[in-house]
Amino acid sequence: MATHDAADEGEEASARALRESTPGDAPPGPDGVPVIGNTLQFVRDPVAFYARCAAYEDDVVTYRVATSDGVMLKHPTDIEQVLVTDDADYRRASIIRNALGQIADGGLFLMEGEAWGAHRTALQPSFYRDRIETYADMMARFADERAAEWADRDPNAGPIAVSEEMRTLTLEILAKTLLDVDIRGRESAIRDAAAVISDRFDAGSLSALLPLWVPTPANRRCRRAVSRFDDAIADIVAERRATDEAFDDLLSILLAVDPDDGTGESREGGGLSEQQIRDHLFTFLFAGHETTALTLSYAVMLLANDAERQARLHAELDEVLGDGTEGSAADAERPGATDLFELDYLDRVVDEALRLYPPAYTVFREPTRDVELGGYRIPEGSTVSMPQWVVQRDERWYDDPDAFRPERWTDSFREELPDYAYFPFGGGPRHCIGMRFALMEAKLVLATLAARFAFDPVSEPPLDLSMQITLQPQQPIEVGLRTR
Repeated sequence: MATHDAADEGEEASARALRESTPGDAPPGPDGVPVIGNTLQFVRDPVAFYARCAAYEDDVVTYRVATSDGVMLKHPTDIEQVLVTDDADYRRASIIRNALGQIADGGLFLMEGEAWGAHRTALQPSFYRDRIETYADMMARFADERAAEWADRDPNAGPIAVSEEMRTLTLEILAKTLLDVDIRGRESAIRDAAAVISDRFDAGSLSALLPLWVPTPANRRCRRAVSRFDDAIADIVAERRATDEAFDDLLSILLAVDPDDGTGESREGGGLSEQQIRDHLFTFLFAGHETTALTLSYAVMLLANDAERQARLHAELDEVLGDGTEGSAADAERPGATDLFELDYLDRVVDEALRLYPPAYTVFREPTRDVELGGYRIPEGSTVSMPQWVVQRDERWYDDPDAFRPERWTDSFREELPDYAYFPFGGGPRHCIGMRFALMEAKLVLATLAARFAFDPVSEPPLDLSMQITLQPQQPIEVGLRTR
């Protein structure tokens, strides 16, 4: 098996050899042209460009896109050094701050230093395990209601665009659980605006390299989308401020946070500014629903194209939840948080979907001083890219890395896998605050839907992908539905 064992001297020697260098050596990388480097190669096909960089034997690869000198890291040891060991020597990369900072500069994702630490600490209670488990019933109920809608579809309606369905469902779940807002029937403003904003930052578009104030058609669409998103957020906040009812959720925490002593600008009377509240809500609503929707869409697509593994998941769900033998699969028990401990194969399916199609396909950092990575000196201000999309398909860590094989995720495999050979939620102090929430939601929704339906293949791998803010399919993911 092509797994890595830290005690295996042969593996360690091989890994070290890949990173041998002499002082002053620069990492290898694709040839570029003067001034703009590899910009045109990257914009023409970002996925192919990542694959080209991944093909180098060296675990540090250099490139230049737009005005940014970058390095791609492919070895888990180097990635752990950046995200964990030497985290204090890095910050969010300029390429991300300059792009997403135009949309939500004050959100948790882009904050730095003491302000980030204070806000993260204040918001963390919304994502404690005990709190998240209280959302389980609501997550499964929303999924069950969506399943009932699917069951009532016209049998001749054809395939279902599961990627669009999951965007709506995960947004409804997120709004109700974290904000205690039922947005069913009015979620389109946020969902559709999020799609436009994400498309604006497509790495395969030259417009993504331009400031948002440049009056291109894509920028005008994006600004209108941001305005619609802002209007929806303002309505949510106004409704909460207008009620005397007590709440215990993320929104109530945001409205109660005192930003003094390191958390940022204080305003008269205390509390976060309206802009800070807006930026946090924008970040959570945008990223929180989009990443889980993609996880579910890719998982359903993979199952639809693998009848054997889908049957294995169905068998597990029937055993744990009941198979509705006296009626239909719709009579099976709705899954809860405690059921997830018994749904081992479901857990493996979600992990494998996240390995093959990580919604957050790369992590960017920027060193605040000259550093050494993989034996190379990396100058201050360089863009350091750590792509899950590449590392999680590396044959050194995964046999048959492009294949959908949930059964690979045994306990022994997990123990032998190097830290940061699998990191779909980032890592270190700045790992995704919503990781537990997203994993529980993905598993409960998938369990609820797969218990009632069999998925038939329509969209097939390999998919044509677009590297936007998240890893998006270029066309909607469709599957056929059969009631079980």
